Amino acid sequence: MTASFLHRRHLLALAATLLAGPRPSLAQGNKPIEWVVGMAPGGGSDIVARTVAEAMGKILGQTIIVNNKPGAGTNIAADYVAKSRDPDHVLLTGDFATLASNPWLYGKLPYNAEKDLGSVGMLVRFPLIAVVAPDHPARSFKELVAWLKAQPNEVAYASPGAGTPHHLATEALLRRLGLKGSHVPYRGAAPALQDVMGGRVPWMLVESAGGMPLITGGKLRALAVGTAQRMKTLPEVPTLQEQGVAGFEAFAWQGLSVPAGASPANVARLSKALAEALDSTFVKARFQALGVEAMPGTPDDMNRFARSERERWGALIRDLQLKLD
Repeated sequence: MTASFLHRRHLLALAATLLAGPRPSLAQGNKPIEWVVGMAPGGGSDIVARTVAEAMGKILGQTIIVNNKPGAGTNIAADYVAKSRDPDHVLLTGDFATLASNPWLYGKLPYNAEKDLGSVGMLVRFPLIAVVAPDHPARSFKELVAWLKAQPNEVAYASPGAGTPHHLATEALLRRLGLKGSHVPYRGAAPALQDVMGGRVPWMLVESAGGMPLITGGKLRALAVGTAQRMKTLPEVPTLQEQGVAGFEAFAWQGLSVPAGASPANVARLSKALAEALDSTFVKARFQALGVEAMPGTPDDMNRFARSERERWGALIRDLQLKLD
């Protein structure tokens, strides 16, 4: 069996186990906590939530039930949590879209990312990886840049959709390199990756959770990773910084949010449990299998980070004149 097959089988088994989730216990006495995820079940975001929910539930002695509410770029989930009438018993995977890009991409949102949602702490970041088809002439990111510059017209690049971290990071990267590209947005990562593997679109930035099985299975060639240091799961792949893009990092990220009305005491309790969960052997092992990195920090750390991300990507979104409504 190939490494790719084994990796996919491992992730599918992991997803199935986590989808079963921790079951409510009538003996617990504490009301269960609802963790809302704005993505469909079975993907990287869902597995991260279920992994951390399982660990936090044990630490708190309280059941945490994951509830998937996909759609509208996470806005459905965010609005549901922001308007909760029980703010101390609901959590949200607050990600790049919810907290940083959507306030700029949509003219009118049903929630306010700064006023209606509070922070518990950061969860993870998904490193972005520059990939091409196995038969592409570029064997390194430097060679890809040279190849792009040699083309007579702007070269297409794929992304899972307009306004995604993949799209915006690619635009930021091209600007750093003095290049322009033709964006080809897809409805999700799977069809975008299919076209890159088939050579119909030359390259893209893919997040680690979705790209790792294809890279290890030889269906994609990884040219660079968007982390400051090389990834443990891809030690042979240099970083963008090693290949001449000084100080540049590219990743998607997620934090843990609550309604703004959550009590300070409850937020502090959740933040402490989250920190313990992220430091646990159980969570670390699951994260390594997914190719994601924990981002521990306090609620204030998350507030500062989300604010800086809104400012950073808001400027680019305005410059690109991107709107999704």
